[in-house]
Amino acid sequence: MQQNRAHVRLVIVAGVALLWTTAIFGRLVYLQLYLHSDYLTKALRQQQRTIEISPKRGIIYDRNGQALAMSIKVESAFAIPSQIKDKALAAQLISGAINVPADVIASRLDSSQNFVWIERKLPDDKAEALKELNLAGVYTQKENKRFYPKGSLASHVVGFVDLDEKGLGGIEYALDSQVRGKSEKILMMADAHQNVFDGAEARRDQGASVKLTLDEKIQYIAERELAAAIGKTHALAGTVMVMNPNNGELLAVANWPTFDPNATTGVNPDSRTNRAVTAYYEPGSTFKLITLAAAFDRGLIKADEVFDCENGFTYVAGHKIHDHKRFGRLTVANILALSSDVGAIKIAERLGEPRFYDYIRAFGFGATTGVEMPGEIRGRLRPLSNWSAISIGAVSMGQEVGVTPIQLISAVSAIANGGVLYRPHIVSEVRHGDTVISKDILQTPSEPRRVIQPETAATLRQLMEGVVLNGTGKLARLEGWTAAGKTGSAQKIDPNTGRYSPTQLIASFTGFAPINNPAVTILVSLDSPVGLHEGGMVAAPVFKRIAEQVLPYMDVSRDIPIGQLMQASYQKQAQTQQEALEDFTPSDLLLLPEQLEASASAAEEVASNNFSASSSNSAQSVTLPVTAAEDGEISIPDFSGKTMREVTEMCLRLGLDPVVVGSNLATDQVPAAGMQVRRGSRVTVQFGTPAITTAVRTARSQKLASLRVRHRH
Repeated sequence: MQQNRAHVRLVIVAGVALLWTTAIFGRLVYLQLYLHSDYLTKALRQQQRTIEISPKRGIIYDRNGQALAMSIKVESAFAIPSQIKDKALAAQLISGAINVPADVIASRLDSSQNFVWIERKLPDDKAEALKELNLAGVYTQKENKRFYPKGSLASHVVGFVDLDEKGLGGIEYALDSQVRGKSEKILMMADAHQNVFDGAEARRDQGASVKLTLDEKIQYIAERELAAAIGKTHALAGTVMVMNPNNGELLAVANWPTFDPNATTGVNPDSRTNRAVTAYYEPGSTFKLITLAAAFDRGLIKADEVFDCENGFTYVAGHKIHDHKRFGRLTVANILALSSDVGAIKIAERLGEPRFYDYIRAFGFGATTGVEMPGEIRGRLRPLSNWSAISIGAVSMGQEVGVTPIQLISAVSAIANGGVLYRPHIVSEVRHGDTVISKDILQTPSEPRRVIQPETAATLRQLMEGVVLNGTGKLARLEGWTAAGKTGSAQKIDPNTGRYSPTQLIASFTGFAPINNPAVTILVSLDSPVGLHEGGMVAAPVFKRIAEQVLPYMDVSRDIPIGQLMQASYQKQAQTQQEALEDFTPSDLLLLPEQLEASASAAEEVASNNFSASSSNSAQSVTLPVTAAEDGEISIPDFSGKTMREVTEMCLRLGLDPVVVGSNLATDQVPAAGMQVRRGSRVTVQFGTPAITTAVRTARSQKLASLRVRHRH
């Protein structure tokens, strides 16, 4: 009986054990097989944290491989609030290290228990200060930050990004999907006590790099000269563009006001506006180029044909239109050179509205050019059906039509290159690693199209040279190169009256150089300059300064013969001395009349000899090639004892820009002999005695005679 009871107990225990073992085994099977993925997910969630950081964007280069935008590694700070015992104290300490208000830090720490960003993309000094605190639950992680090594240079073209490295302007925005690439993810590992230790990068995918057509040095020249013009004229805004007219490449796009893409917080939105493609204005007299181009191309006018400009006014559909001067009979060449509105109107009337409109459209006005910069607008060109009876007169002189700088420089480039309109472009290529993704990522490149015949373009180039030599653009005349262009002074609409303002104008100049083989087209536009406000007075000199720096940099040979250069130098010197004469006081002239007259006679003889020597050579002078050492630098020679002609010839052969002061023999020079300079650098040479030309001598004699008469009385 006792044994039976023991046996029963054993069976019961064994059965219970078997049931228990079966239950446990079944539970393990259930957990391991059926719930494995769920528990694995929970474990990974507790042990790992994935932090998504900003991607590493591709580099943006200029045409020569100079980086304009790049991504660098910086420290970002984050926290695991559940690991911080005293959040208030931690907030105070963190605030002192990174200079962020403590209440802001505290609110961030209270927003989550698992993960919060404290501050992203810290400067090195702040990151180090935070690390030195060694606070539990506070960590740093390297992240990508966009950096613009050239600061504000080409900022409107390159653009900028937000905190998450998303493009917000310029090429950064236009090609964001290529340049940005994929976001990076970082795996952070944590133990059972939620202590974080280093993990590994889950993914790294750098974006594509972009090569622009811009040239960093030409861009710098354009921005510097634009800033100088703004400072001098106090204009509200301005734009300068430099284009290769032979293929549509943009070499420089400068706007004012400007901004630094490294620090965009609090920047006025107007400063970020790329006016080259987003601002349109009435072009004024620069649009007369289109009027004449259409008429010449149709064979309706000739350069020497004379039009009666009716002493400064004409009637269009009963409306009296005044010219800016009272011109009488002018040739077509002088209509452009002197910028006669009446003359342009009469040419447009001969052309007729339909043909005129077709040429305006053919030159690209009223449509976007397709340049890769974002935000481009069409400008303003009303359909022909909406033209009023007076429209043909208004449009012929640049009113009732709105153009963008990119449209205008493209049209002028077509005249420069012989009549072919190229689509302007600023992206040279987009590359991912060693693979070129596309040489034109935004759209299929359009074929260049002929808008005027080569003969028409050649005629216009000659007439535009006349604008610079004898017309409203004299201040755009270059020293050493031929140049052509057109001035513009377009009145703005006064928003208060709805009429054209007599004082608020867009002063502009657009042109190219050299004439027979144009290397660059340059556009200068100044919005509402104060004081002098005509394009020929304020915009043309900017063209001159930019061209005289860009052409030597591009190794463009001078195409003005030596004799002409020397004569221009003498004329400029005489003008300077005539101005200096106006500053002489009566006592200066009365004290030494004999000495002054003797000096004038001697100097006149020297100048006469020099001119006769140069004249004998000028008839057979040819364009001198510019040469330099292999390293691109030139050693300044010693000009001591040389004549003015010898100095000028030496400078031109070396590719230097001579500025002569005085006459007789060279006595001093800047830079000094032996110094190394770049080709195209300016060399000032001082000569022994002031040269006094016949004009100066005559002026002095007249002033002396007048003063002597007064002295006798």
